[in-house]
Amino acid sequence: EVQLVESGGGLVQPGGSLRLSCAAFGFTFSSSAMGWFRQAPGKEREFVGGISWSGAFTYYADSVKGRFTISRDNDKNTQYLQMNSLKPEDTAVYYCARRNGRPSYSSFHRRDAYDYWGQGTQVTVSS
Repeated sequence: EVQLVESGGGLVQPGGSLRLSCAAFGFTFSSSAMGWFRQAPGKEREFVGGISWSGAFTYYADSVKGRFTISRDNDKNTQYLQMNSLKPEDTAVYYCARRNGRPSYSSFHRRDAYDYWGQGTQVTVSS
């Protein structure tokens, strides 16, 4: 069974950092492009970033570019999201997701381009 398990969320002050992890089970992780989304209260789930099978390329939403970094360790079947210079507007539930079988660079931002999702981990940025 495909399973994605996020961890690393919590409460952090503005300007601080967090590193989220997504452990993957039940599929060949090294063959799958991956992504991160987030959903704030009262808002639609939005794209944060994506990463190719090997990690050779990454893709970010404008709102996080320069502050967040996506990486992966295929030996550990794990995807990471390093979040620096956090702002209150980054507060959301963060979700790990697996790309479907029809990947393309231009589709990384689309929710329907992903076929499996984790349960999410809460990130709260507040003083």
